Amino acid sequence: MTGDSSASSLIVGGAASSPRAPLPTLPPLALYIHIPWCVRKCPYCDFNSHTASPVLPEQEYVDALLADLDQDLYAVYGRELTSIFFGGGTPSLFSAEALGRLLEGVEQRIPFAEDIEITLEANPGTFEQEKFVAYRKLGINRLSIGIQSFQQEKLKALGRIHNGDEAVRAAGMARQAGFDNFNLDLMHGLPDQSLDDALSDLRQAIALNPTHISWYQLTLEPNTVFWNQPPVLPEDDTLWDIQEAGQALLAEHGYAQYEVSAYAQAGRPARHNLNYWSFGDFIGIGAGAHGKLSHPDGRIVRTWKTRLPKDYLNPAKSFQAGEKALTNDEMPFEFLMNALRLTAGVESRLYPERTGLSLESLAEGRAAAEQSGLLQVEPSRLAATERGQLFLNDLLQQFLN
Repeated sequence: MTGDSSASSLIVGGAASSPRAPLPTLPPLALYIHIPWCVRKCPYCDFNSHTASPVLPEQEYVDALLADLDQDLYAVYGRELTSIFFGGGTPSLFSAEALGRLLEGVEQRIPFAEDIEITLEANPGTFEQEKFVAYRKLGINRLSIGIQSFQQEKLKALGRIHNGDEAVRAAGMARQAGFDNFNLDLMHGLPDQSLDDALSDLRQAIALNPTHISWYQLTLEPNTVFWNQPPVLPEDDTLWDIQEAGQALLAEHGYAQYEVSAYAQAGRPARHNLNYWSFGDFIGIGAGAHGKLSHPDGRIVRTWKTRLPKDYLNPAKSFQAGEKALTNDEMPFEFLMNALRLTAGVESRLYPERTGLSLESLAEGRAAAEQSGLLQVEPSRLAATERGQLFLNDLLQQFLN
């Protein structure tokens, strides 16, 4: 996320006096399912993940996930799921039997769209051919494979449990299991990484012909090992050269950039993530999962679940740790910090449709952002310029007092 999350509590010019209309239609609905366990915690990772014990509490966790979902059903009656995303952690640690029982339970509660996208995050170190054939038979139709690098010294520095050969084999196994739609997660700006190193990783990823590549720069996040013991990262000039050359290489091979760090073959963007970035709705279940739900009366509520797995599995504790209804003052920032990550932005009409506020409430910030060259002068769209994409925080500041 590019914006400082604390900024969403600031006052946005013009929005405080705008009445919020009932939403004309509710946005698409997705489901995020968090599986919080990994074989080993990576030193750069600030996600809610925990080292797995030898035996995972699969049955208990699936029971808890379905009970958690039951408590959110009141807000989504009459709607269908357009996408499901299993994130983590490492969801591929769970058996096909456990995920099958979970998906069956979800579909009994909320109908699936006919063309639903169901994505599972997977680590190459947990790939087993039979397991992934079974995943595909469950209706999981997209994988997101956490490669990060193909070079052994870089993988070792990142604390990954796989090697480069296993990463290559994972893509082949995914295709053999029937997955014709999969993402490769790749990082750049790694410790001691040169331009040639970074482009070598990208070329290897492209050679595997995934439909989607998530290519993003390593950042040092608080509460991680790397934050407390920082590795030596490339200089800014090298990072800039990597970014420019990598984007050109991806474009040359038919991977169009549609978001800050997302590149896809034609017609293959991640629908689940597009829903996030276009201010769609999503239920979040699982330890530490976040959700965002719109209500016909115009209320938009963000929720977050109990973070620690032991607490989430404790029947004496609530699944939900908190919730917050977004105010009119917070709405422009909340909408734009997502929508402006998309290289093409969004149609302007989406703002009143998804927030219940008028476009006029953005007029002052919009004019300032256009004048500063950060926002495209395009009445029918809200989209950052190339410069605005590079300085997204500065662009968002134009909509804050």
